[in-house]
Parts: sequence; C-alpha cells; structure tokens
Amino acid sequence: MTNSLSAPPETAKAASGGGDPAPKKKSRFDFLPYLLVTPVTVFIIALALVPAAFTIIQAFYRVDALDPPTRFDGFGNFTRMFKNDAVVSSIGNTGLYVVIGVVLSTVLGIAMAVLLQRPFRGRSVVIAVLILPWALPGVVEGILWTNIFDPNAGLIASVMHTFGADEGAVLLGHNRLLTILLIELVQVWQITPLSALLILASLQLIPDELYEAAVIDGASPWRSFWHLTLPMARPGIAVSMVQGVIATLNVFDQPFVLNGAATTGASVTMQTYYISFQNLDFGQGYALSLLITITTLVISLGVVRTVYRRVEL
Repeated sequence: MTNSLSAPPETAKAASGGGDPAPKKKSRFDFLPYLLVTPVTVFIIALALVPAAFTIIQAFYRVDALDPPTRFDGFGNFTRMFKNDAVVSSIGNTGLYVVIGVVLSTVLGIAMAVLLQRPFRGRSVVIAVLILPWALPGVVEGILWTNIFDPNAGLIASVMHTFGADEGAVLLGHNRLLTILLIELVQVWQITPLSALLILASLQLIPDELYEAAVIDGASPWRSFWHLTLPMARPGIAVSMVQGVIATLNVFDQPFVLNGAATTGASVTMQTYYISFQNLDFGQGYALSLLITITTLVISLGVVRTVYRRVEL
C-alpha cells in the first residue's frame, strides 16, 4: 500500500543529492587593472608610438621650410642623404663609435663586475662611486673632458710636458681616428658603469656551489671564469651590449661639446641636428632618424640572438 504522505519524486531527488547544482554566479569583469595601466599606456603611445609613426610617414615626404609646401617624395630623402658627403662621413664615424664603445664598455664592464662579485669591506661605497659617471649628463662630461684635452693647460698637455714632449699638441679635430677614439673614451667612461652593474646582476645569480664544484674538479680560476662565469653571465652581457649599442649609435653630446661641427668626429645624430635645424630640411632629418632607428633595432636584435642564452640552474 502506497504511503500518501510520501514526498514528491522531485523533492526526494533533491533531498538525496541528485538534483541539479545551484546556478553559479556570473563573474564580474574587473576593470581596475586596466584602469591602473591606462595612464602608462597613454603616456607611451603619446611620447613614443605617435612620434615614431609620424617620423616614418614624414621620412617619405619633402618637408623643407625653405621649399614649401610639404609633398610626397618617395625615397628622395634617402637618395639625397646618401649623396651628402657629410652624412656618409658621419655614418663611418658612428660605426667606429659603436665598435670601440661596445667592445670597451663590455670588456671593462665584465672586469669590474668580476671584481665586485665577492663581498668586501667598502663594496657599497665603490658601487656608489662607480655609478657617478653614468649619472652625469653627457654635456657635463664633455665640458669636464674638454679641460683634460686642452692643448695648453689640460692634464694630457701637462703630462706630455713632463716627459719632454711638445706642448700645445692639439688632440681633437685633426686626425680622424684619434679624434673618434678620444671622444669615444669619454662616452665609454659614462656607459661602462651601467654595463658593469647589469653584468654584476647576472653574476649574483650564480650559486657558490658551482664554483666550489669547479675547485674540487681541479679547475683553475681562469678556467672557472671562461667556462662558468662567462656562460652564466651571458644574459647580463647581452643586455649591457644592447645598451652600449643604443648609446653609441645615438652619441651626440660628447662629439658636439668636444669637437664642435668638425667632420672628423661628427656622428649621425649630429648630422640629423644640422640637417633638421640648420638646413631646415626636416624631411631628410626624418629619413636619417628612421635610418638610425632601424639600424639600432637590427643590431640590437643581432646582439641578443648571438650573445643571449637563457640560464637554467
């Protein structure tokens, strides 16, 4: 006999746990992260992407304040640019700046980083002093080194006089290679501290156990440096080389202050300034700026692909 007070099938099913699960609440979209990054995004777009796009477009237009109006010129700016002897000479000068600067700053940066790798008394003070040249503006460094290179009362002239050499020797502006070398030494003095810190950051990630194992295996300090330190520091070395490439390709302050408008040490960025703001040929200036940007990207990517290796401990 069926009990008339028994629960309905639906109620019994729900009570036994076999019913449909409770509906889930719909997750609300969180706007806060996007709201927080919006100012930075707008800042980057306004100060980086928009000018970059404007430069790319205007590089193919003839924008000359002395020859209006603005009109499409195709590759005319690039053609005239490579026919300009001053521009071609500055491209060669900048190539020498890059080679000398990147090699010296990387080698010196590795040496400084290795010396600072192990803790010692006064290490923090040494690092603080090391940062000072990098923190100074390029114009200030150029003025400081102008007094050093002064042919009459400079430090080098005084040293040469002490050893009986001729006084009044002009070091900058006459010999192209000597001028570029001395100017780039000033920039190397500025950019090497950052290279050293970047490489030092990679060295700090190397466990001491690896060096202890190398000593147990009979490896000499030189072999440990060559086969352990350098491979493990390659990420930092790659980043330091990239910053060296960017700095030397865009060198302006040091040659402008130390050598003025002389073509013996003029860089590409100096020619960009002269063409744009002295000749008022902004179209060719845009083209030269685009060339610098593309060259910087290509060389930087080449350095990263060649030098950078991911380190897994």
